[in-house]
Amino acid sequence: MAEKMAVVCNGDTPANIMPTLIFASSGIAIDYEVHVFICPAGARWMLKGELEKLGTPKGLPNPVKLFNDILDQGGEIVLCELALENKGIDPEDLRDERIKIKKAPPYLMDIDGAGLTFTF
Repeated sequence: MAEKMAVVCNGDTPANIMPTLIFASSGIAIDYEVHVFICPAGARWMLKGELEKLGTPKGLPNPVKLFNDILDQGGEIVLCELALENKGIDPEDLRDERIKIKKAPPYLMDIDGAGLTFTF
């Protein structure tokens, strides 16, 4: 069984989402079981079209490709359930149907024993 890695995004700036995506995709590349949690503050990045607005920041990988790679390679991306009401999000507006919606306690149970945890 692969070692677990948790990555939390708690902000809505590129300085929050880019390292979240880079660390998560890097963890998958070295065979970690990656669990990403998007707090309400970072929820907009999970909406259709938002990552595309970033383009490809100079010297950084493409955020849409990173996002897709995480899910395509078996990583888990979770949007905090509180974001739905807090940010007025309809689950149909999420950029990918593979984004899971959970409260924090189930996410914490999923990452129990994680060897690495990062928060941006």
